[in-house]
Amino acid sequence: MSGVMKRMGMIFRAKANKALDRAEDPRETLDYSYQKQLELLQKVRRGVADVATSRKRLELQLNQLQGQSTKLEDQGRKALALGREDLAREALSRRAALQQQVSDLETQHTTLQGEEEKLTLAAQRLQAKVDAFRTKKETIKATYTAAQAQTRIGEAFSGISEEMGDVGMAIQRAEDKTQQMQARAGAIDELLASGALDDPTGTAKDDITAELERLSGGSDVELELQRMKAELAGGSAPKQAIEGGTGGQAEQARPQDQPRFDKQ
Repeated sequence: MSGVMKRMGMIFRAKANKALDRAEDPRETLDYSYQKQLELLQKVRRGVADVATSRKRLELQLNQLQGQSTKLEDQGRKALALGREDLAREALSRRAALQQQVSDLETQHTTLQGEEEKLTLAAQRLQAKVDAFRTKKETIKATYTAAQAQTRIGEAFSGISEEMGDVGMAIQRAEDKTQQMQARAGAIDELLASGALDDPTGTAKDDITAELERLSGGSDVELELQRMKAELAGGSAPKQAIEGGTGGQAEQARPQDQPRFDKQ
């Protein structure tokens, strides 16, 4: 049972991976990665700004403590000038405590300044990497778009794309149906001509009748041609015969028509 479950899990992961691979668009993935890098760069810049703000706050505190230290020192001098050594000692004691605070704040200021410099340098390097990634991203996207368009054009020309495949299948089905109908019509004509099928309209002719009509049609043409030749040949002969016959009768009639007076 454990082996079956492992196999089912593997099949599910394989199919899910294949589905995700089909659904994944590299351009969208690159845009998402670029967006994440911009967010990281923004966080680094925010960190630099926070460190700079802390440093500036320490500087303000240092200036304030140094001002108080200077004031206490002046107060000690005035106390000594007035003969109040006790006041001068108190002022100097307070000044010493302030100096310790100033020393601690200066140490913190130096540390924050170092961190600020490191974060600023890191932000600059990250900015350069983000800019380089953006340039590379746009180049890859343009190349992918061009390759995708070229692939679609090639698929369209070769007929292996989904849309053109549907059109090609439709054309193939139309051609198959046309050939089937032509074959069916030719078969019916042959069956009608052979007499295997009866034509209820009476217009169909068998092969013998068609051959006889063809032969008779050819003989009619020959007979008509012979008749026309005979007419052309006999048109000039009767005319000559008529002219010749009338001339001979005239010559024969003339001696008979002359009166004879010898018997008288």
